[in-house]
Amino acid sequence: ESYLFIHPNSQGGVKPIRKDLPDVASSKENAWAVPINWVGMNDIELPVLDRDDTGHVYQVPARVSVQVSLDKGDQRGIHMSRLYTLLRDRLSSEAIDYSHLEQLLKDLLDCQKGLSQNARLEISFEKWIKCRALVSDEWGWRRYPVRLRFEEKNGEMNSHFSFEVLYSSTCPASAALARHDLIGKLREQSDSGHWTIEALEQWMEKESGGIATPHAQRSRASIMLGFSDKGNPVRWKDWIELAEKQLQTPVQTAVRREDEQEFARLNGQNNMFCEDAVRRLYSAFRQLAHLKSLEIRVCHFESLHPHDAVAEIYWP
Repeated sequence: ESYLFIHPNSQGGVKPIRKDLPDVASSKENAWAVPINWVGMNDIELPVLDRDDTGHVYQVPARVSVQVSLDKGDQRGIHMSRLYTLLRDRLSSEAIDYSHLEQLLKDLLDCQKGLSQNARLEISFEKWIKCRALVSDEWGWRRYPVRLRFEEKNGEMNSHFSFEVLYSSTCPASAALARHDLIGKLREQSDSGHWTIEALEQWMEKESGGIATPHAQRSRASIMLGFSDKGNPVRWKDWIELAEKQLQTPVQTAVRREDEQEFARLNGQNNMFCEDAVRRLYSAFRQLAHLKSLEIRVCHFESLHPHDAVAEIYWP
């Protein structure tokens, strides 16, 4: 490639001098003439354009990874800077959607001038969503890690969309033991075995510090969706809301006492082992139209143990 330099010491003032610089990546002097499956860059720092619920486009910081195949074994390297500049210019000028990324992947291949037949692109950023409290008029912001992965290999395009949600999981075994303890205490405190509402209220208030409570913990669900329909829109908010609705106990933002009470009630109605949570999510997402693949992983950050409880389901 040719570059233009300004030489300050030329007679007659400053004038441009054209100079050819070596491009060793294009060299054919390669002792190991072997094709490379994937070569490129990971965790590039770039801004990308996303859309909110109203269609407004806004800029968010992202991490971008891109690789192409080097199919010519005698070629020393790819044109890596072309990948970077193409991503830099396109991701900051067009909002993320399926058609945009599909075309971008094709352009990444074209910029390699015949060196590559396969390409893959991964974009990770945080989706900010306004969340309302369970009962009151309070609200707050939640950030959800999301990731898009597009790959063109052997002429076939594949896309995957990943996201995470946080929720509370109350252990069913612990809940059963807490109920057993409560029943035992009630039997001990009643000679006749019968309680009036007033007496029970008084006893509960007096014994509030001694009643067993089930252990619960913050938990995380990671979901990856693959679709067969190339026109499938990116529906981050819909997918996140589907997951949280199925789990019933998503973490909250700003709350009042009535919200916290409702959260406690929902936890009591939705005791979950990790096996229960992953099956709940699978039953909901398996119904999505044009679904080609599904991966769900849940992790319960145990409060009883120093280790985590995990479960995974893959389809097909």
